[in-house]
Amino acid sequence: MSRADYHQQHAERAVAEARRLLAEREAMGARWLPWVATELYRLSSSHYAAMVRRELERLAGG
Repeated sequence: MSRADYHQQHAERAVAEARRLLAEREAMGARWLPWVATELYRLSSSHYAAMVRRELERLAGG
């Protein structure tokens, strides 16, 4: 599977996962960043984790 195919197949799921993680930011406060790092580490694919990380950055405005 090409990288483009992988991205296309998993893009919606990556956006949903990033939104889920971002939704916890206010409630968790200072604990959020270490928690997100752990959540990203737990994802099964490093390529997918990178997609989620990029979406987090995009959604957070930075």
